[in-house]
Amino acid sequence: MCAALVPDALWERVAPLLPPVPEGCFRHPGRLRVPDRIALAGVLYVLRTGAVRCDVPAETVSCSGGTAWRRLRDWTEAGVWLRLHAAPLTELRRASLLDLDDCAVDGSHVRALKRGDHVGPSPVERARPGSKHHLIIDRNGTPLAVTLTGGNRHDVTQLLPLVDTVPLIRGLRGRPRRWPRRLYADRGYDFDKYRRQLWKRGIKPMIARRGIAHGSGLGKVHWVVERAFAWLHQFKRLRIRYEHRADLHQGLLELTCSIICLRRLSRSF
Repeated sequence: MCAALVPDALWERVAPLLPPVPEGCFRHPGRLRVPDRIALAGVLYVLRTGAVRCDVPAETVSCSGGTAWRRLRDWTEAGVWLRLHAAPLTELRRASLLDLDDCAVDGSHVRALKRGDHVGPSPVERARPGSKHHLIIDRNGTPLAVTLTGGNRHDVTQLLPLVDTVPLIRGLRGRPRRWPRRLYADRGYDFDKYRRQLWKRGIKPMIARRGIAHGSGLGKVHWVVERAFAWLHQFKRLRIRYEHRADLHQGLLELTCSIICLRRLSRSF
């Protein structure tokens, strides 16, 4: 079960990024520490199935839900998931599978069943508590960066923070690439103030204008971001936000983006 949840291709990239085991962890007798790969299998089980921590089958995963949650907390605080996401992006660019000329951005609402940071009244859920996922992808739908905000935050307020979150992507000779040449967005981002800010970054804004009678006119190039959200929300833990802590949910988002990137490199996921 561990090998099925954590394939070798994923573990080879995660293992070097994990923090070392604290010294003195084995000074006192007691239960042995659960190996990191088994704990990661517990995290991925919850991420894929949406199960709560107490429902993680210890006889199948060989790890309790509490252990998986604590290990997720420690790895998130250590910044493992951001570095993990940058690694397959570099490999994709080296293999000419990453197209940064045309990128798209959008947001998606999710319900939040617990209070916490980045939770607000959702305008599409009758003011029920919710959060919003903001995603930027390349032409093929590969996620470049993802952020989390409250459900009442306007998409355009997160445009520049999302663009600035894209990591430096190496893989080819020369300067590492970060920003796209053209950025597509729907009419929710139609503000000249943000167009000027994109131009300053060397990005040509391809944003639909408000008042167009027949849609945004970006259907041929903007649909890939909707497909990317479908890939993201195939992981049931992300469809509804259960985590009280926003950084843990953000960590799960980044882990999922890394898995989606690795799927383009390997079909073992």
